[in-house]
Amino acid sequence: MAATYLDNILAFHRERAANDERSEAWLHEAITSAMAADPLNSLPRGFANALANDGLSVISEVKRRSPSKGDLFAGLDPAEVAQSYQRGGAACLSVLTDTEHFGGSTMDLVNARAAVDLPVIRKDFTVDRRDILDARLMGADCVLLIVAALNDDELNEFSELARQLGLDALVETHDEAEVERAVAAGANLIGVNQRDLVTFEVDTNRAVRVREAIPAGAIAVAESGVQGPEDAAILSEAGYHAVLVGESLVTADDTEGAVRALVNL
Repeated sequence: MAATYLDNILAFHRERAANDERSEAWLHEAITSAMAADPLNSLPRGFANALANDGLSVISEVKRRSPSKGDLFAGLDPAEVAQSYQRGGAACLSVLTDTEHFGGSTMDLVNARAAVDLPVIRKDFTVDRRDILDARLMGADCVLLIVAALNDDELNEFSELARQLGLDALVETHDEAEVERAVAAGANLIGVNQRDLVTFEVDTNRAVRVREAIPAGAIAVAESGVQGPEDAAILSEAGYHAVLVGESLVTADDTEGAVRALVNL
């Protein structure tokens, strides 16, 4: 069987982690130094708490490109886009930091977060404990843990490390079996990605089908496939607390207005 998008991306990140000579102790010291230098701005902003409101919250994504579609907005200014999202009423930001496959960077996250007061998730492929430490060091408030990319030991270990660092973890699933694994790892912020990470095709009914598997006490996030208010309204009706939206926002003529249309359902 030919390697999929996900196979190739994960192989790249695992190889890079294997060649990373930095120690966890060094990263912990770097985090401590950063907090001492700027204690106010280095405090996590509470990603999950920002989504625990009445109505549908919007997580707006800073996304330059995708492996399947190529460039979306390669020359975007992350600070300007983040400010536009905040003006539109976004509850949180998502920032791609994967350079090789999505055109993102650490500085995209740093600059976006500095421009607003919204919590930010580092959107990347977490395969190593140091990825979570890096997220904390760059100022992220939340990390992404993809169930399909991790075994149960990794899922539990990474979730616990995120908690120890004061970070939330959005645990991303694609079906009921993955939701069960997320719940077993103690996840209280569970995403359902409507994009199949094997084919990168979007199934706009996936989130509705899987929603019932998510426990009532967890914050449910629908990811991918939201093209406008009609899609968002369906997901809200299905019981989702938030939608994570990227491509339709960064390619919109009026980014602020596109976010506002999702918020004001």
